[in-house]
Amino acid sequence: MFALARIASLICLVGAIGLSGCSRPAELIGVDNARAPALSFADTTPHKIFITTSRARSDKAGQFYSGARSSHLGLASVLLTVPPDHVSGAVERPRVLPPDPRTQFAVVEPEVYETDTAFIRAINAELAKRPAKDRSILFFVHGYNMTMSDAVLRVGQFVQDSGFTGVPVVFSWASAGRESHYVYDINSTLSARHMLDQASELLTRTNASGFDVFAHSMGGFLTMEVMVQSGLSGTLDSSGKLNNIMLAAPDIDIDVFRSQLAQIHHKVGNIYVLVSQDDFALRLSRQVSGGVVRVGAADAAELAKLGVTVIDLSRVRDSGSGTHSKFAGSPEVVQMIGQSLQSHNYDQPPRDPSVLEVLEGVPVLRDFIPG
Repeated sequence: MFALARIASLICLVGAIGLSGCSRPAELIGVDNARAPALSFADTTPHKIFITTSRARSDKAGQFYSGARSSHLGLASVLLTVPPDHVSGAVERPRVLPPDPRTQFAVVEPEVYETDTAFIRAINAELAKRPAKDRSILFFVHGYNMTMSDAVLRVGQFVQDSGFTGVPVVFSWASAGRESHYVYDINSTLSARHMLDQASELLTRTNASGFDVFAHSMGGFLTMEVMVQSGLSGTLDSSGKLNNIMLAAPDIDIDVFRSQLAQIHHKVGNIYVLVSQDDFALRLSRQVSGGVVRVGAADAAELAKLGVTVIDLSRVRDSGSGTHSKFAGSPEVVQMIGQSLQSHNYDQPPRDPSVLEVLEGVPVLRDFIPG
């Protein structure tokens, strides 16, 4: 336990989720500024974000949903506003409330949907506002040590900076939002498997043309577990709407990952893994986990031999959110991902064995394993 606490304190020092220091900013969902309401400024950019969650509801101001686990899937939405001078890769989060929407992110208009039908209807209304080519969904599964506010802010920043024009939906599992609760978070992912499967099924019932899954860190472990579960039951992508699976810095034991892939091989489209050899959080996770390599910090060439497409971010140095969140903290990387989501140019099968490409200056390694 001493070793785990020491590692957790180190994670806190390096700001593993992009927060500065160990004191967590106030929760801000539904907290508006009476003197400067978030929706009163024409130069802020609004994003409606839909929420599916295994968290329990909270009456605490700004929290919306807590770190406790619920026995049923929660369905909600919020409206996030981005300030006009937002810097790509950054999350301009207020440390004290209320937020000033002219310089900071604000999250207002929280709404809870009591039925699946109401939730699907609301998503369809947002899809209908977009041209046919943009009627897709980005399904985001967050990682370790995240509150609901953390998750919503990260999704909003990612959508803004990537230029994604579809509808964002986040699955927020019951992370404790505390560095020292690593084991609690792992168990929360396991207890949320059936709810993530349920949430995915809801998305297939919308009018979306398809959806991409983007999972970060421990959320990658949860995503892969659900894919195995669905594969065994014969329901994996039965709708045909699942496009790509993108795993950013997945906190998964490499041996577990091999087993997961073996059970779902050829049952889904492409799986993309964003790795970085300098991921400090995964280095610490490896220590906690008995020294076994984590997938997000594995050797790119060896990982590609498992039949996934590996995007090596090791040489990216401009991440404002630390080495564990380069997918969102690096303007270069987040724009690359956004362009690929929009053009679907990731959705191509590997062509030749050991193909090494360069996408926007970032190495992409594919190693095709036939039938």
